[in-house]
Amino acid sequence: QVQLVESGGGSVQAGGSLRLSCAASGYTLSSYCMGWFRQAPGKEREGVAAVDSDGSTSYADFVKGRFTISQDNAKNTLYLQMNSLKPEDTAMYYCAALPCAPIATMGVLADYGYWGQGTQVTVSS
Repeated sequence: QVQLVESGGGSVQAGGSLRLSCAASGYTLSSYCMGWFRQAPGKEREGVAAVDSDGSTSYADFVKGRFTISQDNAKNTLYLQMNSLKPEDTAMYYCAALPCAPIATMGVLADYGYWGQGTQVTVSS
């Protein structure tokens, strides 16, 4: 049974940092492409960052230079290092194992993979 479990969310002040983790079980991380998505109350889900099976990464413009996606295949874990956090980064963050695509289009493949339950990130000003 495939499972993705996010952790690492919390409350921080603007300018702070958090590192999200996504532990995968039931399959090998390198078998899928992985992405981080977020959804704020009243807003649509948006892609944040993705990593391909060859290690190539893509980022949404609003996180470029602040967030870094990475994965540890030995630990079957995906990470999202978030620096210089802003109040507008407040959202529920989800990891997903999906068919490979840049983050800008990965979300349209939402029904063709697996999703975690999410972890809340709250950034105060």
